[in-house]
Amino acid sequence: MGYKHLDVAIKESVAWVTLNRPERLNALNPLLVEELHAFFVGLTARSIVRVVILSGAGRAFCAGLDLKDMQPTGARRGVSEMLEQQKSIRDIMIAMRRCPQPIISIVQGAASGGGFALALASDIRLATPDARMNAACILLGLSACDVGVSYFLPRMVGASAASEFLLTGRFIDAQRAHALGLVSRVAPMDELRLEASALANDMLRATPLGLRLTKEALGLAIDAGSMEAVIALEDRNQVLCTQGEDFAEGIAAFLEKRPPRFAGR
Repeated sequence: MGYKHLDVAIKESVAWVTLNRPERLNALNPLLVEELHAFFVGLTARSIVRVVILSGAGRAFCAGLDLKDMQPTGARRGVSEMLEQQKSIRDIMIAMRRCPQPIISIVQGAASGGGFALALASDIRLATPDARMNAACILLGLSACDVGVSYFLPRMVGASAASEFLLTGRFIDAQRAHALGLVSRVAPMDELRLEASALANDMLRATPLGLRLTKEALGLAIDAGSMEAVIALEDRNQVLCTQGEDFAEGIAAFLEKRPPRFAGR
């Protein structure tokens, strides 16, 4: 489908997805929310896309909700209408976690509120030196626990650091984010694009099934009730992978010291 505020370029099974409202720091207006949701919901195991690289046009990743475009016109919105608006945004993060494709985010400049949530919902985060992330909602008279942020952040950086940032709305700069393990690398944008491409290429060396099941298992392992539950999931995934033709090809390629030629079966 065509998009107005989202640029999507697919190159060799990698979707380079760019939030494209640079004049508004890529803030989320209703149409961009709709387009992001449509894109991520549309990703399935049968999609030609196997990896997603998400970034923002201009000098910011995403400044959060576009408060000007989201302001009500006329009567004040009631609980039901506001809840539907809230769900429309949080459904993007749910779709990002449910889609089988790994998501790499390149965060430059501001990633606030909903932009922070987009970064956190990704599998890997890379940051430019000027990247700044925060839970902005608490500074606007709302709760900082918003669209998945309070789920993702403490699991990534621990309860104390998460509380520091969620209770205050303070920005996490790139160096602190790297020290906390929130981002994998800090470098200029050109270097991060190359790194994102290299990461995607490394992922594409895996079988399509193996890549999908690894993302799925990593997500489920975070909330698993026990080590035994995680290992049972791992056992199930390994056995599933052995049943396809790609497993035999992977073994043959290893023994013959050549790159595998996976067929996606």
